[in-house]
Amino acid sequence: MVKREPKKVLLRLDPSIHEAIAKWAADDLRSINAQIEFALRLALKQAGRDPK
Repeated sequence: MVKREPKKVLLRLDPSIHEAIAKWAADDLRSINAQIEFALRLALKQAGRDPK
């Protein structure tokens, strides 16, 4: 079995976007990192590009 390590990415965000994601994450009881991944997965699914 192959162990898959998460990729690390440096991400620059506008402060207002960071604040909005932080509030959304707190409302959903997630970390900011987990919320960003959640939002990216939603966007990928809506675009028909979700990972298999």
